[in-house]
Amino acid sequence: MLRLRIGFVLIAMVLSFFGARLVQLQGVDPQSYAAMAAAEGAARVTLVAERGDILDRNGVPLADSIKGKMVIADPALTADRAPELARLLSERLSVDYFKALTALQGRTEGSRYEFVARRVPSTLATDTLAAVQEAGFEGVFLQDDPIRAYPAGDVAANLLGYMGTDEPLGGFERTFDEQLAGVDGEATWQSNSGKGVRIPLRESTLEAARNGEPLRTTIDRDLQWFTQKVLAQTVQQYRAESGAAVVMDTRTGEVLALADVPTFDANAPTEAQSTDDLGSRAMSNTYEPGSVAKVLTAAALIDADKAFPRQRFRVPPNLARQDRVIGDWFDHGNIRLTLAGIIAKSSNIGTVLAADAFTPVQLVDYLNRFGLGRRTDIGVRGETPGILTPGEAMTSQTKDRVAFGQSLSVNVVQMAAAVNTIANDGVRVSPSVISGTAVTDDGVTVGTDVATRERVVSKQAARGTAKMMEKVVDPEDGVAPRAQVPGYLVAGKTGTAQRVDGDCGCYDGSTSVSFGGFAPADDARFTVYVVVHAPKVDGGGGSVAGPVFSRIMGYVLGRYGVEPTGGTPSRLPVEW
Repeated sequence: MLRLRIGFVLIAMVLSFFGARLVQLQGVDPQSYAAMAAAEGAARVTLVAERGDILDRNGVPLADSIKGKMVIADPALTADRAPELARLLSERLSVDYFKALTALQGRTEGSRYEFVARRVPSTLATDTLAAVQEAGFEGVFLQDDPIRAYPAGDVAANLLGYMGTDEPLGGFERTFDEQLAGVDGEATWQSNSGKGVRIPLRESTLEAARNGEPLRTTIDRDLQWFTQKVLAQTVQQYRAESGAAVVMDTRTGEVLALADVPTFDANAPTEAQSTDDLGSRAMSNTYEPGSVAKVLTAAALIDADKAFPRQRFRVPPNLARQDRVIGDWFDHGNIRLTLAGIIAKSSNIGTVLAADAFTPVQLVDYLNRFGLGRRTDIGVRGETPGILTPGEAMTSQTKDRVAFGQSLSVNVVQMAAAVNTIANDGVRVSPSVISGTAVTDDGVTVGTDVATRERVVSKQAARGTAKMMEKVVDPEDGVAPRAQVPGYLVAGKTGTAQRVDGDCGCYDGSTSVSFGGFAPADDARFTVYVVVHAPKVDGGGGSVAGPVFSRIMGYVLGRYGVEPTGGTPSRLPVEW
């Protein structure tokens, strides 16, 4: 009887313990224990969002996402044979052996989900998985992981930027990342404890990935390709340091092409010759524009009723002005030029004499309205505002030099937009490289929908200046007959400016040569601006940049079906 009583007591104690435990599990805190039990056998997988495409103006992809795979390991199944498996994966996927080994062994204790390789082309990933399974390994599986691709290689690469494994590292990819990136999702399901296989009919959750939104640009991919090709040929031919070119729709300010040379293949950014090639020099590098700025000075003078195209000037061989003597690029004695002749012959002395009608404040006010000295804010990273001394602080000597394009600095799109103002009958339309609207990572809204229009000079002043610019390409009177486009009236201006050495802050003997203009001159549709930096073969804006302008302008006029106007060439006199 004693043994029987003791047995009943022990049984009662055990049952009491289980009863108390059951009350705790199901009555006191059931949710937390259920969650712990679920987590023990839960499998979680990140669903990677697909990045939005970057498109040209016609919807052609400049950057898109193609099918790729993540190679993932479950360390619970791969740790025992990790060295052998790591060797196989590193050889087939070209990944670092030790990084693969770490992933296969588990970076943290109890880890069931480790990346071995990212952004692997689908075919390669599938073949690798087959080889892994054939070798008898378990615990390696694949998951969708889109690969960023740039179908046209280096076309517009300086604008597009490029991607790292998970983050954008430059250009539009970084500037508009919030729009392009999307949001990753997650899938969770119950699995067995051995192989991570999903258990049918058990609870699962799915938070779908939200793919990124596309970004449409104003760039014309084919025109961009052609512009880069022509520019690269010229940079190579003249052994230049770099070059840039812009094509703008005169009426809308849309940038159809913005080319930089040297450039890089956005699919292989690590193969770029220099880190400087990875951004847009056209927007980030400043230079003195040289004589192209003379047309801005002339248009301002005409608008202010302080000059007119047929106005007569006596131009001496040199001009003593305070701290230095101003000369012309060509030797001459005392000559008699009209204002049109000053532009056609690109006379520094004549420009200074005409600009004497302006105070520094008046000249700088006009140049500011043309857009110099301030960013265009088109959405390209690293844009510089350039340098334009305030009129109140400008000496008369500085004003003389600024009038013909020295002692100030610009970026390429600034200068293109300024020339475009004359083409657009005196109205400056802010340039755009994004179609519609988009918000930069700095919170600035950019695009064609927010472009602004501002009258800078009168229609009469712009038309008069355009007529003078026609004489620049005249084979008898001008300095740039090679900038002509057969069949069309062309208005343009050459530029040759000394270059400043950043180390010494002095002129280093090299030049930047340029040509900016528009066509048809009497009903402008496109503006093209070209600059070539530090050519090592002798030549000026007319002989180096002029032919580039001609080829690009001829191509864009033909591509967009712009017919010749049949207008009468300018008859303005250049001498008197």
